[in-house]
Amino acid sequence: MAKGKKTKKAQGKSITLKVAQNCVELTLDGKSCLDLSLKEVTVVPKCIQKLCEMDKLDLSRNLIRVVPDFIERFIRISVLDLHSNYLEQLPKTIGRLQNLLILNLCNNRLTSLPGELGLLKKLHTLNLSINRLVALPFSIGALKELRLIGLADNRFTRVPGCLSKLTKLERIDMNRNPIFTAEPASHESLTVTEGLYLVKESILCEGCLRKSRIERKKLEEAVNGQEPE
Repeated sequence: MAKGKKTKKAQGKSITLKVAQNCVELTLDGKSCLDLSLKEVTVVPKCIQKLCEMDKLDLSRNLIRVVPDFIERFIRISVLDLHSNYLEQLPKTIGRLQNLLILNLCNNRLTSLPGELGLLKKLHTLNLSINRLVALPFSIGALKELRLIGLADNRFTRVPGCLSKLTKLERIDMNRNPIFTAEPASHESLTVTEGLYLVKESILCEGCLRKSRIERKKLEEAVNGQEPE
């Protein structure tokens, strides 16, 4: 048997503080960004705690399964990008990122969300598409600055009721969810939505607004068993 040969276990790459420091970039508007995307890491490197004075943290397109509690140290970040990982849950400490404006959690394995997300009072964009969510925590209704929310490619059977509390919400993407829809025969059928977007009436042009009102009236008449006019 040949000597010196060992079986290597498959594992993610490790990131040293020096490597992380070399991944710090300055944006055109003078903001600092720690870009650790596409690094093949399975865990968030502990060493980046020393670089917590960032404005943006990008950990997207890796193999990360857990967001560590020390994420709360990145109190300055306005953008947190964790899309395309293997996340199954989020830590409650994520609610301490009070300056967060954009949170991208698209393309993970999330089945639920912590209620602490409702503490992100400045958040205006939340992308939760391509996960395994069936519901949103009621606390999402406290995100009064939220403008855009992506919920496509999940397992929602209804539009979450908490979204009705978000007065500044401009767009909800619920494409490709198994939404229950009411039919004239007074029963519900399951359909996979291919183009369901909800938008505020105030951002529609006059023609689109008129058309949407006509379609809504037809639907209401169908549900109530009335003959359309």
